[in-house]
Amino acid sequence: MSSIPQKMTGVVLPGNSTVEFREYDVPEPGHGQVLLKMKASSICGSDIRAIYREHLGKGPEAYQGVIAGHEPSGQVVKVGPGCRARSVGDRVVMYHISGCGVCEDCMHGYQISCTSEEYRRAYGWQRDGGHAEYLLADEMDCIPLPDELSYVDGAFMACGFGTAWECLERMQVCGKDRLLITGLGPVGLAAAQLGRALGAYEVIGLDLAEGRLNLAKELEYQSGVPLVDHVIKSDDSAIDIIKDLTGGKGAEVTIDCSGAAPARLLALKSTRQWGRCGFVGEGGKVEFDVSPYLIHEQVTLFGSWVTSRKHLSDLAQLLAVRGVHPEATCGRKLPISEAAKAYELSDQGQEGKVCIVMD
Repeated sequence: MSSIPQKMTGVVLPGNSTVEFREYDVPEPGHGQVLLKMKASSICGSDIRAIYREHLGKGPEAYQGVIAGHEPSGQVVKVGPGCRARSVGDRVVMYHISGCGVCEDCMHGYQISCTSEEYRRAYGWQRDGGHAEYLLADEMDCIPLPDELSYVDGAFMACGFGTAWECLERMQVCGKDRLLITGLGPVGLAAAQLGRALGAYEVIGLDLAEGRLNLAKELEYQSGVPLVDHVIKSDDSAIDIIKDLTGGKGAEVTIDCSGAAPARLLALKSTRQWGRCGFVGEGGKVEFDVSPYLIHEQVTLFGSWVTSRKHLSDLAQLLAVRGVHPEATCGRKLPISEAAKAYELSDQGQEGKVCIVMD
């Protein structure tokens, strides 16, 4: 391990679609904390919508002007007193919410749903995140990253892949299922990779953006196996195409990863009788006739929010064993010195996920 400097550069988001670089002291780990040397820190759509363009929301969950980046992955370079599991040299992926540890959700590992206004803090939102050379983290938030996975794989896991993973797991996707995905951004592509890993025999993907449609057509799950079997533009003709592909029945499992009302409704309408439909795209509203699309079709509708620490650990093992690499969905990797360009590309939303990488 190289010596740890006293100063570091971090990225802050003023809220006017720009990036600022500021100098910080390299933090010292306290009790139960570790210092991570950052290796990869990707950009999430929520960073773009709620921080980069403008600072949305008020109160303890709003952005607090800290170092940005809530999808970090790195290596432990220093441990504080009281650490029990992590050691210097460990490769880790971060669970990106630190909770109170004692509420019901935290006890189940779902710190995303921590009910404490005082102690719930998201890395990159209320406490310093991964867009810097070093990150101070609570040991309990650090999940081991298998050697088979890259640091970019790790950065993509907790928020993007974890969001898709939790919902697909709850819907019990397996080899008997055809999977349909509305929204082929980072979470949608994650759903495609994970659906394949869970055994889905066919994947149908829909989006409006030409860049995302083209990327989905190009990507392979593994050598010779397409990531998405049928890539469809999500326009007025989409439902008829889906019915033709599925013998008029629809897909056993559908998931909306866009948050857009038309796409959510399309996912629901494309679910076959007795099927399962999941909503993970954030925000917005959707209206539909409950009886014909939900009750009479016996459809089960799932709402799912990120994942738990335990399920994130399970995901890491699945990816390693199955040889699945989230990095395959990466559109661009850029050094931290080009953070402004990285956010600009993410804002355009026409290619795969953008990741800031460090030496």
